[in-house]
Amino acid sequence: MKLLINEQPLQLLPSLVHLVGVNEALFLQQLHFRSLISKNVRDEYRWVYKTVDQWQEEFSFLSCMTIKRTIYNLEKQGYLISTSQYNKMKIDKTKWYRIDYTKLPVLSSQDDTSGEETVLEKSELEVEHATFQSDTTDVSLRNAVSYQHETRDCTNVRRPITKELKEPKEIKNKELVEKPLDVTHFVIAYLNEKTGKQFKATSAATKKFINARVKEGYTQQDFIQVIDLKVSQWNNDPKYHAYLRPSTLFNPTNFENYLNEQPVIPTQVVQRQVYHSPVLDFSQGENLG
Repeated sequence: MKLLINEQPLQLLPSLVHLVGVNEALFLQQLHFRSLISKNVRDEYRWVYKTVDQWQEEFSFLSCMTIKRTIYNLEKQGYLISTSQYNKMKIDKTKWYRIDYTKLPVLSSQDDTSGEETVLEKSELEVEHATFQSDTTDVSLRNAVSYQHETRDCTNVRRPITKELKEPKEIKNKELVEKPLDVTHFVIAYLNEKTGKQFKATSAATKKFINARVKEGYTQQDFIQVIDLKVSQWNNDPKYHAYLRPSTLFNPTNFENYLNEQPVIPTQVVQRQVYHSPVLDFSQGENLG
């Protein structure tokens, strides 16, 4: 197949998109490719050693924050395993990544015609099978080859894509892409706990405020700092207690100001003793006793 532009393509598997999301599917497929050629073998697994900046060189259309969020989502779902325990220096926090192929479902076609293979596909499978047999100690490679076979079976499906079939898939993809970030649920739960209120993390306005701050580079710890500061100032103040809400705390201008606001440390008031001069009574004269 000829490409529109002469550059190295990235593979996007539709079935994987439905399973984990668009960015996550791109990342997993690229990690799978890197794993097959990686020479970093630890504990019988092949690992890929990369920083977030190095990942962005491969996904130049994604920001570092988006890549971090993608990695976090895959780790939480169990598809991605990462560690920094193999680094020689403790100060090196670069992560090693591998796919947990046991978490991926068995993808197979239900179309009778999907079992056909071209001569090229069959030869590729034979080469991979030979590699698989020659390296029986490499657990990661065995799983990778198995997953690649299953993926090929899925992509051979020849059902026609009609408008009726295509529309629900688009809606499903949209739900996956627009799924609220975990940081939203954490921040709102933390705010409710501190204030005794019941804000909903699913609120469109709330997600808009928090997601916008995350895209600007603010972290979960920044949200905690703002909440703690304003709760300490307003929670017991009837006039300002109503302003302990997402629209006020996470407003772009307010959030930056609150984050840079230094908490007022109450100074201890030292009570000084008032000096009373002695009262002298000279009316009695000197007592010579």
